[in-house]
Amino acid sequence: MNAYLGRAAVAVAVSAITVSLAACGSTQEADERPGGSVKGDAIKVGLLLPENQTARYEKFDKPLIEKEVAGLTRGKGQVIYANAKQDAATQNSQVDTMITNKVNVLIVDAVDSKAIAGSVKKAKEAGIPVVAYDRLAEGPIDAYTSFDNEEVGKLQAKALLEALGDKAKDGQVVMMNGSVTDPNAKLFKSGAHSVLDGKVNIGKEYDTIEWKPENANTNMAAALSALGKGKTIGVYSANDGMAGGIITALKAAGVSPLPPVTGQDAELAGVQRIVAGEQFMSVYKPYAPEAEAAAEMAVALARGEKIDGIINQLVDSPTTKDVPSVLVPGISLTKANVRTTVVYDGIYTVAEICTDRLKAACEELGLR
Repeated sequence: MNAYLGRAAVAVAVSAITVSLAACGSTQEADERPGGSVKGDAIKVGLLLPENQTARYEKFDKPLIEKEVAGLTRGKGQVIYANAKQDAATQNSQVDTMITNKVNVLIVDAVDSKAIAGSVKKAKEAGIPVVAYDRLAEGPIDAYTSFDNEEVGKLQAKALLEALGDKAKDGQVVMMNGSVTDPNAKLFKSGAHSVLDGKVNIGKEYDTIEWKPENANTNMAAALSALGKGKTIGVYSANDGMAGGIITALKAAGVSPLPPVTGQDAELAGVQRIVAGEQFMSVYKPYAPEAEAAAEMAVALARGEKIDGIINQLVDSPTTKDVPSVLVPGISLTKANVRTTVVYDGIYTVAEICTDRLKAACEELGLR
């Protein structure tokens, strides 16, 4: 599927369900019972995000969801927010608090997809529907929205192969995967391996604890020590935060020129490294369709309505089959399309990207 066509299809579905939800909303206030029986617009949406190290959650996901809930409920809906700061036990306690506060629906981006299962079950027993956001939580979830995560891994791997060209087997590639507690990391890894296996020599591979850049930095330093800095020709990094730690390790070891390094999330620092020529690519994931889909499914479920009109496929988790889902395609982001992706979509301005240090590089790319 063409990435832009995929985004357009999601946007059309999002718009259609928005209209239908707005049309069937009433001016009555919600009753005090939690879950799927709200009669009006005063819907209480519990939003639980996993961490605040990655810029996207606070900068994009939270405000986008809040905006969409407000639009769907004529300003009467309320988003009650909590961030687990990468602690699964904290997130489970936050679910308990949301149940006590009688939210009508939960949107949960799990710190640990397995550890959240018991809390999902508690919410369901309290009559509160649960939308898994960005990561496929285990337990009896009602809906799920994320990106096509295996395809993200393929995009990263294809870009790395493109960068390596006919030298793909002339040295060693290091694979820096995400945290094993994140089911998306497994899908990124699977997608990447499906492209890279047999085409490159994978010298070292790591599952990075908690996705932390400092852990990726430590792993990369160990890989360089084991493989030799002159033998490392490319690095598969599952996200931009880790790419930053990896590039710091490469520089500290005196590796020059830097080998191609992949990433994901189109974080500002990652985009700036791409412009500077330090990071080869990232995966731009348009957050608006994902956030809007989550909000619309949540509002519909709180009202006891069907969500068939928005989903684009069914997904199986380890505990639940045929979860109604919206999966959004990602876009490979390189120097060539910074302007037509993150700048055009209003994620960052040219001024934000092009600091004084990057003025010359931005001029070369036509970023003015």
